[in-house]
Amino acid sequence: MRRSSVHGTERIDHLLESDRITLHDGDLSDSTSIVRVVSSVQPDEIYNLAAQSHVGVSFDAAEYTGDVDALGVLRILEAVHMLGLEKTCKIYQASTSELYGKVEEVPQNEDTPFHPFSPYAVAKQYGFWMVKEYRDAYGMFACNGILFNHESERRGESFVTRKITKAAARISLGLQDHLELGNLDSLRDWGYAKDYVECMWMILQHDVPDDFVIATGVQHSVREFVEWSFAHVGIELDWEGEGVDEKGYDRATGKMLVCVNPAFYRPTDVVDLWGDPTKAKTVLGWDPQKTTCEELCRIMVMHDLEQAKREAKFNS
Repeated sequence: MRRSSVHGTERIDHLLESDRITLHDGDLSDSTSIVRVVSSVQPDEIYNLAAQSHVGVSFDAAEYTGDVDALGVLRILEAVHMLGLEKTCKIYQASTSELYGKVEEVPQNEDTPFHPFSPYAVAKQYGFWMVKEYRDAYGMFACNGILFNHESERRGESFVTRKITKAAARISLGLQDHLELGNLDSLRDWGYAKDYVECMWMILQHDVPDDFVIATGVQHSVREFVEWSFAHVGIELDWEGEGVDEKGYDRATGKMLVCVNPAFYRPTDVVDLWGDPTKAKTVLGWDPQKTTCEELCRIMVMHDLEQAKREAKFNS
């Protein structure tokens, strides 16, 4: 885990309280701490899910993003190599669909050329190629899983899907006036994180190390996700305007509930991500449609609605 003066463990407290996991302090920007943890634990498998993972933030913190998301991967690989664990420790690297950036083909698969379009994506591309390099150079069982958007009820509240579901729940209970978003036309391949973690595990159980796209193979717009979220709390939306002037109104009351804020547009925005999970499906036997995007949205809204009800009760 990343060293911090504040321990942000809220989303795993239930595991800590039941003694199901043990935390070791470390930091991807500190190779000494990585070597110490790997040496102490002697792991059979490492899943590197750590990163500065906000694309928007990467434009404001490009150097930090590169240090953690690029060099952090190298530090893990080198720690395993230096400690002589190449043949006993498998490594999974959480790569990203943002590598495709300014997409050159739709849908994207393992052979689609990369065209990173943000400091985050550029840093992740370095990590991707270092995994392949250590696999080829040292015979390490090191794999990339090219993750398309993975969402859940535990998703950070600054990510767009969770921002939407939380807002829909709070607005339905009168706790929030409206929701402001960026590009409503952006297209994403959203999947349930729970299903994606299963695929990560399957990648490391495969006979040979390889790289896989992890996606559902189905694409939806931000606007669609907004409509589903509000529908799950009993609100139907009507849209008016285009681009930055587009607004969503409550069909029953006429109140404006959704609007576009140009401040949320990125300097360079990726608008058309759509993964092809054929390889993971055929080689690993993974089911990319175990949880549909619509069902994922319902799970998230119901979770956030319960949270909003507790908030409303506390405020009453």
